[in-house]
Amino acid sequence: MAVEGMTHEQDAAHARLDTLTSWHADWKGLRVAVLGLSMTGFSVADTLAELGADVLVVTESAAEEYAQLLPVIGVRMWEGSLSAVPEELVAFAPDVVVASPGFPPSHPVVRWAQESGIALWGDIELAWRVRDKVVRPDGTPAAWVLVTGTNGKTTTTRLTATMLVAGGLRAAPCGNIGVPVLDAVRDPAGFDALVVELSSHQLWYLGLNDGVGAPVPHASTCLNLADDHLEWHGSFEAYRDAKAVVYRNTRVACVYNKSDEATRLMVEDADVVEGARAIGFDLGVPGPSDFGVVDGILVDRAFLDDRRTSALELTTVADLAEAGLAAPHMVANILAASALARSLGVAPAAIRSSLVDFRLDPHRIEVVAAAGVVWVDDSKATNPHAAASSLAAYPGAVWVVGGLLKGVDISDLVAQQGPGVRAAIVIGVDRAPVLDAFARHAPAVPVFEVDHTDTEDVMARVVELAAEAAGASGTVLLAPAAASFDQFRSYDDRGERFAAAVRERLGKGTEDGAHDGPDRG
Repeated sequence: MAVEGMTHEQDAAHARLDTLTSWHADWKGLRVAVLGLSMTGFSVADTLAELGADVLVVTESAAEEYAQLLPVIGVRMWEGSLSAVPEELVAFAPDVVVASPGFPPSHPVVRWAQESGIALWGDIELAWRVRDKVVRPDGTPAAWVLVTGTNGKTTTTRLTATMLVAGGLRAAPCGNIGVPVLDAVRDPAGFDALVVELSSHQLWYLGLNDGVGAPVPHASTCLNLADDHLEWHGSFEAYRDAKAVVYRNTRVACVYNKSDEATRLMVEDADVVEGARAIGFDLGVPGPSDFGVVDGILVDRAFLDDRRTSALELTTVADLAEAGLAAPHMVANILAASALARSLGVAPAAIRSSLVDFRLDPHRIEVVAAAGVVWVDDSKATNPHAAASSLAAYPGAVWVVGGLLKGVDISDLVAQQGPGVRAAIVIGVDRAPVLDAFARHAPAVPVFEVDHTDTEDVMARVVELAAEAAGASGTVLLAPAAASFDQFRSYDDRGERFAAAVRERLGKGTEDGAHDGPDRG
C-alpha cells in the first residue's frame, strides 16, 4: 500500500519489508543502516550479515572488539560525529534503519529516518521477524514472555526464566538484561520460551510499528510505573506510552500490578488477542484471577479451575525470608514472575523449588558486611521508585543518596522517606536538588555532603561519614535514586566501590564478624 509522501522506491522498499517475517525470507541485498555499535548493535549487524543484507554500521564510537569483527563478517562501518546526518549515510540510501536503544527520538539520525519515510526498527522487531531460525520439535518458534517496568524487571526476568526451567522448559532470559534477543534467537540449542526484558527505549521503537513486525507475546507484564528516563522520552506521558506497548498483541496473560493503577489502565487500553486475560498481583488477599498473599502464603487464584473458591499455594513469606527474598518489593516481583510462569503451565511445586536457591544479582539489596552496622548495597536503585522500595525494607537507615537525576524530581521521595532516615549522605553532581529537598521536607535529619570529584575518593568518604552517623549499630543503605554515570562507569562500579570501601574500613571484611553477605549461587 502506498504511503503519502513516499517515493515509488520507498513504497516498494516498505512493501518488501512486509514480506520479511521469517529467517527464511529473502533478505539478500536489503540495505540496512545499523545505528550504534554496542553489544546490541553488533548483534543486529551480525544477524543481518548472516541473512545476506547489505549493512552499514554508523556510530560515533566503536568498541575495539566489535570494530575488528565487522570486516570479518562483511560489514562496513562509518565512525564520526552524529550531531548531523552523515553524507555517507544519505548516500547509502538505506531501506531500513535499525537503531540501538540508546538513541532517543530527538537524535538527528532518528529524526532523519522518520522524516525521510525510511523504516525505523529496533533490535526487538528484527528479532521477532527472524524468531523462526531455530524452532521447537513441533515446528513453532519459542514463546515470548515480555517484562518491563520502572523497577524490578531484571530480577523478575531472571525469576521467570528460573521458574520455567524448574518446570521442565528450555528457557532463557534475554534482552535488556544483557543478552541480546538476537543472540538468543540464533542459539542453535533452541528454546521453548524466551523471557525478554524490555527497556522503555526498546518499547518506544516497538511502538513505531504495529504491523507484521510487532511481537505477539504469550504473556507480558509492566511491573510498575514511576518517573524515569524523562530526558530520553521528553515527558512522563511519552515514557508511560512506551511502557504500555508491552501489552500489545498479548495472547494469554496480561500481568499487571494491582497496587499501581497505571499498569491496570495500560491493560484496559491494550489491543490484545481475543481471549487474553488480565491477571493482577499485589501483596494483599487476591481475588479470582489474581495472585497475592494470604496469611503469609503466596497464592495463585488465576490458573486453576475453581478460582472462585480455591487457591494454589506457591511458597511462604517465611521460606522467602530464609533465602533473603522477603522484602515487600521482592515478594511482588515473585508474584509477577509466578503469574508469567503459570501462564506457561509451570506447576506450583516447581515454582516453590525454583526459589530455594535463587539469589539476587549483585547490587540489589545486597548485604556486603554486618559487623554491628549492616551495610547494604542497592546501587541498582537508580531512580526514586526503586530507592523507596529499599528504604521501606530498611527503615531508619543511614541513606546514601544522589548521582545523576536524569531530569527526575527527587523531592517527593525525600518528603515521603526522608524524615524516617537516621541521616543522609549526599553524593553526585546533582546534589543541590537533594540538599534542597531535605532542607524543605526533613530539616531535622542530619545531612552530610560529599563534594569529592575524584571517583577514587568518593566512597571512602561516604563510608567514613556513614559509620559515624550509624554509631555502634544500625543500617547504612546505598540506594542512590539516581544514575551513576556522573562519577562512576556504571551502577555496578558504584556498588563495587562502596563494598570495597566498607571492607577496607572493616579490615577487608575478615575481622569483627564481617562477612560478604549471602551466596549469590
